[in-house]
Amino acid sequence: MVHADDLTIEERPIPATRKRAPRAFLLAAGTLLLSAAVVARIGRFGFNPTDQGFVLAQVWRVLHGEIPHVDFLGPRPFGSAYLHLIDHLVPAPLMIGSSFVMMVQLIVATFALAAFLTGTSPLDWGPLRLGLVFAAALVCLNTYPLMAWHTVDGVFLVAIGWWALDSGLRSGSRWRRLLGLFCLGFAIIVKQSFVFAAPIGLLILLFHPAAPPKKWPRLLGDVLVLGAAPLLYFGMVTVAGGLPSAIEQLTGGTQTWGKSLIRFWETDFNGRADPRTYILPVLLAVAVIAVAWSFRERLGEPGRWLRVVMGLCVGAVVVFIVADGGFEHVGSWPITLLWLFVAVAVLDAVVRKRLPWQYLSVAALGWMASLSWGYPLPGLLTGILALGVLEAVVPPDLPRVPKLAGGALGATAFVLAGLLLMSAHDKAPYADRPQGELTQDLGDVAPSMRGVRTNPSVHAYVAQLRGCLDHYPASRVAVLPHNSFVAPIFGVRNPFPMDWAIPIEMTGDSPERMVEAAERLDREGDYLVLFQTVDPVSLSEGEPVPRAVTADAPTIGLSSVEGRIKDTLGGARVACGSFAGFWAPAR
Repeated sequence: MVHADDLTIEERPIPATRKRAPRAFLLAAGTLLLSAAVVARIGRFGFNPTDQGFVLAQVWRVLHGEIPHVDFLGPRPFGSAYLHLIDHLVPAPLMIGSSFVMMVQLIVATFALAAFLTGTSPLDWGPLRLGLVFAAALVCLNTYPLMAWHTVDGVFLVAIGWWALDSGLRSGSRWRRLLGLFCLGFAIIVKQSFVFAAPIGLLILLFHPAAPPKKWPRLLGDVLVLGAAPLLYFGMVTVAGGLPSAIEQLTGGTQTWGKSLIRFWETDFNGRADPRTYILPVLLAVAVIAVAWSFRERLGEPGRWLRVVMGLCVGAVVVFIVADGGFEHVGSWPITLLWLFVAVAVLDAVVRKRLPWQYLSVAALGWMASLSWGYPLPGLLTGILALGVLEAVVPPDLPRVPKLAGGALGATAFVLAGLLLMSAHDKAPYADRPQGELTQDLGDVAPSMRGVRTNPSVHAYVAQLRGCLDHYPASRVAVLPHNSFVAPIFGVRNPFPMDWAIPIEMTGDSPERMVEAAERLDREGDYLVLFQTVDPVSLSEGEPVPRAVTADAPTIGLSSVEGRIKDTLGGARVACGSFAGFWAPAR
C-alpha cells in the first residue's frame, strides 16, 4: 500500500524537503541523546570478564593486521570485527564508546523495522508513533548487555537492509535499494544465522509490488551488490590461504535451529503463570477484528467500535506481557511476543488483502536472532514485536489522534518503558550484582574502562591482571580460557588464535592451532600465559577473589587444550593474584 507520504525526498517539492530536514536532524539528535543517556544510566553499570570485550578483541586483531580464519579462528565469520572499527572513533573510553555504538544500532534497527512494517517514513511520523518507537527500542534492550555483539550487528544490518530495499523500490531510489542489498549481504558475514535474510531480500527484490520490470543487467548488478561483502570477505581469506580452514570452522559447530521457539509449547512452567494462555485470547480477538473488518460496511459504526474494543484488549495483553516479563534476560516473554506477532500477521493479511510479507519477514528475523548457543531467544526484537502487534490491531479507519493527545500517550509509553528498564537493570545488570553493589570504577585499572562500574570482586580480578602485566612484562599475553577483554583494554597481543578457548567455540582445526601457537611461543619467548583459578560465575555473584595462589594451583579447565598448552610451555612458572601461569621474558 503506497501513500502520498511515502514519496522520496527527490519527488517532493522544495518546501517539503526543507521541512523534512529539521525532522531528520531532530531524529538523529534524539537517537544520539537517548543512547548517551542509556549508557550513562544503565550501560556503564556491570562488567563481565567473559563476554564483554569479545568483539573488541577481534577488532584489535584486525587493527594489527591479522586475517580472519588465518591468524585468528572461530565458528562464526568475523564481519563484526570490521563493523566495530567505528567504536574506536567515538570520543569516549573504549568500553563506554562501544556501549554507545551498540545502543545507537539498536535504536536505528527499531526505527528501520517499524518503518518497514508500516510502509511509512520516520520523517512523517507523528508524536504518538515516535514515542512508541523510542519506547520499543528500550524494550528491545531489556536487560541485554550494552556491548559490541555479532547478534546485535546482524539484527541491525538486516533491519537497515530490508527497510532500505523496500523504501528504495517503492520510491525508485537506486542508492537506497543498493544500500539495502549491501547491508543484507554484510549480515551474512557477522553471523551465519542471518544468511536467510539474503534470500528473503531477493524475494522482495523480485516480487515487490512496486518492483520495476525485470531487466537482467540490473538484476545481475543487484545480486552482485548483495554478494559484495561476502565476496570481499571470503576473497580476502582465500587469497591468504585460509579458505579450507574457514569452511571447517564455520561448518563444524553444533547446529541450532531455534528449538526454544518450539519447546515453548512443550515446557512445564513449574507453577508460574503459563504464558501460552495469553495467546488464545489474542487469537480470538484477532479473529473478531478480521471478521468485523471484512464485514465493516454491513456492521457500520457498531462494527468499528467492536474492532476498537478488541484492539484495546489485545493492546492490554501485550502491555501486560512486557510488564510481567520484567525485562528478564532469560524468560519466556520474548517467545510469547513472537508467537503473538505471528498470529497478528493473519490480521495484516485480511486488512491489506495480500500476503503479510513484512510481518513474516520480521518473524523470520526473530527466529534468526534466536539461533544462538548462549541466548536462544528473540529478546533483541521484543519491542518491535510488541509494537507490530499494536500496529496490526489499530483500525485503519480510526480517526486521527490529535497531536497533543498522541504526544502525551507516546511520552507516557516512553517514560514507562524507561522506568521498567531502569528498575530491571538496577536489580539485575547482566552477569553482575545489583546496581547498589557496583561500587568500584574500573577506570583506575585501565583508562579505556573509565566510567564502567562493577562489584569489588570483579574489580579485584581485573586489578590483579593489571598487576600481573606490570610484574611480568611481555608483548604477548593470554589469560585462558576466556578473558578476551585483556588484549584491547591493556593494549597487548593475544598470541593464541582464539579469544574464547572453550569447547563449543573450537571447531575445525582450532585445538591443534592452539597447541601449535603454544609451541611457537615456547621457541620465541617474550610471553605471559596465565590461567584463571576463579570461576566467572563466582565473580558475578560477588564472591571474594583470592589475594594470592601458588604457581601450581588448580586452574579453570574447560577442555583438554589448556592441559596440552601447559605441557608445551617451558617458561618459568609464576603466580600473581588469583592467576597461575608461565612467563618467558624477551630474549
